[in-house]
Amino acid sequence: MAQDLLCYLRNKWAEDEDEEDEEEEEEERDWWSKFYASMEDKDPKSPRGTNRDRLKIYGCELEAVPEFEGLQDFCQTFPLCKPGRAPVPGRHPEPVGCFKGLFRIYPVPEAAGAAPAPRCFQRLPPRQPQPCLVRVYVVRAFELSPRDVTGLSDPYVLVALGKKTLGQRDQYVPNTLEPVFGRMFELTATIPLEKDLRVTIMDHDKVPPDQEIGSTTIDLENRLLSHFRAHCGLPTLYHAAGPACWRDQLCPSRALELLAGTRGLPGPRFSRGGTALSLSGQRFELRHFERGQPPLRHAGAPRERLALHVLNLCELVPEHLETRGLQSRARPGLEQGKVQMWVDIFPISLGPPGPPVNIDPRKAEGYELRCVVWNVRDTDLGDINLLGQRMSDIYVSGWLDGLPEQRQHTDIHYRSLDGSGAFNWRFVFPFEFLAAEKLCAIRRKEHVWSLDETLLKVPPKLILQVWDNDKFKADDLLGILELELTRLPRPARSARLCQASPRDLPWLSRVRLSLSRLSLSRLSPSRLSRRRRSPLDLFRRRRARGWWPCTTQDEGGQRLSGKLELSLELLTAREAEERPAGKGREEPNKHPTLPEPR
Repeated sequence: MAQDLLCYLRNKWAEDEDEEDEEEEEEERDWWSKFYASMEDKDPKSPRGTNRDRLKIYGCELEAVPEFEGLQDFCQTFPLCKPGRAPVPGRHPEPVGCFKGLFRIYPVPEAAGAAPAPRCFQRLPPRQPQPCLVRVYVVRAFELSPRDVTGLSDPYVLVALGKKTLGQRDQYVPNTLEPVFGRMFELTATIPLEKDLRVTIMDHDKVPPDQEIGSTTIDLENRLLSHFRAHCGLPTLYHAAGPACWRDQLCPSRALELLAGTRGLPGPRFSRGGTALSLSGQRFELRHFERGQPPLRHAGAPRERLALHVLNLCELVPEHLETRGLQSRARPGLEQGKVQMWVDIFPISLGPPGPPVNIDPRKAEGYELRCVVWNVRDTDLGDINLLGQRMSDIYVSGWLDGLPEQRQHTDIHYRSLDGSGAFNWRFVFPFEFLAAEKLCAIRRKEHVWSLDETLLKVPPKLILQVWDNDKFKADDLLGILELELTRLPRPARSARLCQASPRDLPWLSRVRLSLSRLSLSRLSPSRLSRRRRSPLDLFRRRRARGWWPCTTQDEGGQRLSGKLELSLELLTAREAEERPAGKGREEPNKHPTLPEPR
């Protein structure tokens, strides 16, 4: 008995090790991967996420972040009003322009020959207007004010700078108050002659004119002149190629030299290999910043990587996403929603910038879930036959959450006296999945008269129900099983080990009893319990088979009401075409072949 248990534990340990140590090809990282990682949609403690880039997502405008001083550290804005016009009581006079400047008063030293106080204005920007390339990235909007009778809107984006306006009304997102735009607009402007960037969210109407939902205005001159380097945010890692390629005009080492000169410091001195530098009496080494991190896929030169790490210590504007409130002239003082975006400004005199960031929304990928219902055990007995025996006519139904029209049923296992049933029945559920958000994308028309489809996003959840078939009354629900495909509970290897809660698994108590006898120091009960309880991601695992518990609601709460033996297989749309399989036991009855149950 002890040897059998030892063999079982060793096999189980080897299976778990193979599952968790199996190397998968790293998915191509894009901007949305960085965005959702920053939103904590993915586990930041995972080993594969230790060296990934992160965005700084601000819940306000960049000007409202306290450490950036309103981006008016170089010059402040003073409104200009016409003299002689009496303001309306309780209201500020309406400005007719603005003056930008900064005033500083320096004390005169009393002692003769004493050095004067250091001045703030060491380096001034060019006096001539600067032609600039401006890239505006509008990611998404939320909490929009509805403009349609349905309580929703059909929003799209307009971007205006100077006399130029970009945006197309036919590129709207239908029937939503939380649109994901993923749009990049590129304009040229001469700053400060064209400094006010206006981003407007419009509501598309079938018959023009369209209604304005709200807009926000950004002063590009302040961002270009600010010493916080607000014209282009600093990423956390330096990539020489790939989706996160360095996009600024100046490389990190050159940017560090200019920053040191602006702050009155001597330039940085790099070692021969670029793995160390000295700046202002301090020494920085690259190995201290990248200790314990796996190598980057598109890593640049050590000199540039180290310079970027030091720049990120200088309290400059990081690579970010700002959240700006939308205002409407028709409803002054009432916020009409929020838009998340960022702006990059590149003076043409510094040379061409790097490639733009691709923020096109990810498209949902087609998948097919195949669920084979093999057996049912220990279900409740809901009827009484003519001999007075308790029995049930069992069948199983299933569908994916949000897709009730795909509901499927097994055949009926009649007159089960012990709550057991054999089916060998296949459910087939096609669906679309957004891998970045880990949500299913469902498109449907809300009403018969709707012209556009509404996009719904729901978690990928398989819902299975065990029923007792009745001929002269409504069927009785015996148990429910809900399986979230991205966090799939580990199945039991047999019906006897299948319990309603992992804490009640009886095999753990036997493991604890046998560990002391077999001296298995490396297989601690707590480690075995953690491995047993850790959920599976079916989108990575692709297959799973075993027993899962069904539950029902009683007065005392949830209780175990049956056990289902299932095999789950997840295929891409292309794999499903190459390996077709019919529903139930229909042709093509393969992958796997399902025989008639005995």
